[in-house]
Amino acid sequence: KSRFVAAMLCLPALRARLHFGVHVQSAPFFGRTRLSRLQSTRAGLQELSYPALRSGLTPLSEVAAAYSNRFAAGERSEDEKHRVAGRILSRRQASSKLVFYDIFADNTVLQVVASKQNCAGGSFDIHRDLRRGDIIDARGFMGKSHAGELSLFAQEVQRLVPCLHDIPEQLRDQDICLRQRYLHMMVNPHFRQSFVTRAKLLKHLREYLDSRGFLEVETPVLGSNVGGARARPFNTHAAALDLPLVMRISPELFLKQLVIGGMDRVYEIGKQFRNEGIDATHNPEFTTCEFYQAYSNFAELQDLTQSLLQHLVRSVRGNEDAISVQLKPNDEPVKVDFFQPFKRVDFLSALEAAVGCSLPSLQDEEASVAACLDLCRKFNIDTQPPHTLASLLDRLAGALVEPTLLQPTLLCNHPTIMSPLAKASPEKPGTVNRFELFVAGKEICNAYEELNNPEEQKARFQQQLKERMEGDAEASIPDDAFCRALEYGLPPTVGWGMGIDRVVMMLSETPHIRDVLAFPLARPEEM
Repeated sequence: KSRFVAAMLCLPALRARLHFGVHVQSAPFFGRTRLSRLQSTRAGLQELSYPALRSGLTPLSEVAAAYSNRFAAGERSEDEKHRVAGRILSRRQASSKLVFYDIFADNTVLQVVASKQNCAGGSFDIHRDLRRGDIIDARGFMGKSHAGELSLFAQEVQRLVPCLHDIPEQLRDQDICLRQRYLHMMVNPHFRQSFVTRAKLLKHLREYLDSRGFLEVETPVLGSNVGGARARPFNTHAAALDLPLVMRISPELFLKQLVIGGMDRVYEIGKQFRNEGIDATHNPEFTTCEFYQAYSNFAELQDLTQSLLQHLVRSVRGNEDAISVQLKPNDEPVKVDFFQPFKRVDFLSALEAAVGCSLPSLQDEEASVAACLDLCRKFNIDTQPPHTLASLLDRLAGALVEPTLLQPTLLCNHPTIMSPLAKASPEKPGTVNRFELFVAGKEICNAYEELNNPEEQKARFQQQLKERMEGDAEASIPDDAFCRALEYGLPPTVGWGMGIDRVVMMLSETPHIRDVLAFPLARPEEM
């Protein structure tokens, strides 16, 4: 009893701290406090049971849809009886004989009104101990309160699961939001909404591709080699084979082999793993969609990209012509119009305009590297190794060109040195038929015509190996099995990849990638 009284005396201060989103470290204290409250009730330890769910529940969404327009304020029908269940979001005690609850389930909130008049025998006693966070089963009849709110007027309430911790009214502590995602979801409904946006996006993305004859496939996540992108992989080991393996950074090489095998239109939505930094738009584990289409060309791929993005924006956001995009926490939101023709910008022309001078011929690699290093120093851009031409061009464009591409823009015709898997442009020697889609200064898509000449692909891989030996850990490793597959003949093919997480950020107006991931990577919690 003395411990219970001491806990009650502490509660006002604790509630004040929780109200302002301050995490209280002694989580077990809350559990013991709640256990003490439960054990002090008439039923004692029996109240701690976790009963099986009885049949006959009506989902809250069905109740809301069926009865929202059925009653006038104050009207009720004792013939309209239902059993519902959900988590208590709020508890409001009007008197010792009347309690109001808001319960949540099935993405729906419903008010439950419990009065001693409607509860038989001593069944009203349970309401003395029900708290925010408990999960309950309520049976009663439907109607509206005098305030006009749709309500279930409870005749019987059973606690299904007690919540052994006090749930704060507000939660702003980013560390707790990151590590206790379930609590973040309970307290901050907008966080749950980003997953609804993701589900809609994936649904409409699949519909779009399926309707155009694409087939969804799956390719390995583990492999003995890595390719398809410039990135550092995660390494692991297969005990059964005593074989070192890497986690994929892209499914590209596998998907192109399926095209060689006769599957002309394929796509995959799945996880990629890149051993790189974590910031507002990067997480080492992320989701992409890649598709490959045989017998299509670069111009058609650009048109398809605009059509697909417009379809996704319209399907998820409705009739909004422009949406507010903030892809960095401290950036001003940008109004982005997806329904104007996407701009097309030449990579080298844009870079030369940004630096204010012409670059040396990229065929002269030594002079080009020296010029790019000078430009990096001039504009205070990172000059740490590796000093490969591909790496330096990427840094310059990332700092000086990409942030200026606010409206949907296709940055086209990258230098061949930056694109080892893309087909050379016949109109622009030294470049490839490639584009990246940028929105609000961030890359959303990467696409190109696929290189299908096996001898040229082998030469490109050797160039990548040279860069790797010069210290570029992100350069591709030669893949002999893929080159052998090319020798069987890859039809003229275009390939396309999109970062799902960044598009979810864009469509949900969320400035940090961690807020669109259920469980982003974080350091282990110190318990």
